[in-house]
Amino acid sequence: MRKLTIVFHHAGGGHQSAAEALKATLARQQHPWDVTLLDIQELLDPLDLIRRATGLRIQDTYNVILRKGWTRFAPQLLVVLKATIHLYHAPIVKLLRAYWAEHPADLVLSVIPHFNREIAESLRPKGAAKAPSTPFVTLITDLADYPPHFWIERESEYIIAGTEQARQQALTIGLPNDHIFLTSGMILKPRFYEEINVDRVAERKKLGLEPDSPTGIVLFGGHGSQVMLDITRKLNEANTGVQLILICGHNEKLAAELKNLKTSKPIAVVGFAQNVEYYMALADFFIGKPGPGSISEALQFHLPVIVECNSKTLPQERYNAEWVTERGYGIVVPTFKKIAPAVQRLLEDATFDEFRRKTAEYSNRALLEVPVILEQCAERTADGTPAVKLVSVV
Repeated sequence: MRKLTIVFHHAGGGHQSAAEALKATLARQQHPWDVTLLDIQELLDPLDLIRRATGLRIQDTYNVILRKGWTRFAPQLLVVLKATIHLYHAPIVKLLRAYWAEHPADLVLSVIPHFNREIAESLRPKGAAKAPSTPFVTLITDLADYPPHFWIERESEYIIAGTEQARQQALTIGLPNDHIFLTSGMILKPRFYEEINVDRVAERKKLGLEPDSPTGIVLFGGHGSQVMLDITRKLNEANTGVQLILICGHNEKLAAELKNLKTSKPIAVVGFAQNVEYYMALADFFIGKPGPGSISEALQFHLPVIVECNSKTLPQERYNAEWVTERGYGIVVPTFKKIAPAVQRLLEDATFDEFRRKTAEYSNRALLEVPVILEQCAERTADGTPAVKLVSVV
């Protein structure tokens, strides 16, 4: 079997989710790949990379920032990270080359930012400026790049972009057009591509919700966010008539606080959920942070979104708010203190109908498109001929 190595890490949840979704899909196709997932953090631990500067592994530092809501410090962390990677470029490349020598692959796919220059160089023979003999593909799991030295590098060989903005960024940096592939969105878990038929009336009743009231799903990642308390209180105080499904993740304290709130409309408080798609199917709109995964999951169920964008928003996610506005998929607020008027505006008949029309046009088949692209990249390297771009879906 052909061997594919997918490079990922645990900073945030999207990179690992994309890697695992692709591995499951590629294993089921007619000509399957033998897929290995490489956690680059584990590979680089011998260097004490980032620990020398911060005392923590980079993915642990990043996840603490997300969990605590200290996202104002993300730009500073990025500066430290980029400087450290630049300083340790040669040792990183050396470790990667040693790994490829022991674990050769027919194709390498990166679903992470920051290290793609090092990965590309490690796949080339020493001192060679030509393209690597093993094809190297970068799958961008954000809606756009955050240059410089984030996702797209001059050394990148093939780029898979989920938006036209990301494709244009790859062209701007000088990559040839036939090395850039445009998919119809972000990679989602396989369950989000399956048809879900639910009796919304019956299932809402099971959760203690009213069958016909406007229903929002509130989601802030695997550890929730204290802002969910503020959102719930403000929507209740403004008598918006909205009921909520609140996904708290692993945050048991937050879940307990939400359950103790007295609200005029019912709320369903959920802990860590493996079946987020089930709750999406019961909702009418989405409230959350402007993460590429959360937005894409909501749009897959044609839910208009309300997201926040301000100085606390992760730098690489700020474009996502622009994208939501440009495409007419929802409302962006400067702070969730303004969530009540935003929801009231969203639910105005004409406005809501327009948002639903726009989101109904959204169609994401990325999980099925990427395997086709990988085949083309592998074939192009094998026979030295240009790849025929079968996938270019806007």
